[in-house]
Amino acid sequence: MILLDEQPKSIKKAIRYIKQDASKEQLKEIRKLLDYAIYKRLKVLDEGKEA
Repeated sequence: MILLDEQPKSIKKAIRYIKQDASKEQLKEIRKLLDYAIYKRLKVLDEGKEA
């Protein structure tokens, strides 16, 4: 389980926004942005391991 207290301040703020203020459409857009950013970062990390 991920402990929120161990995360950077920016992540805490994003989670709080998602829980309290985000509309359904905003949640869908946030999900797309996060999925893409995570995909790109994992791709870079995987490429680094192969080199």
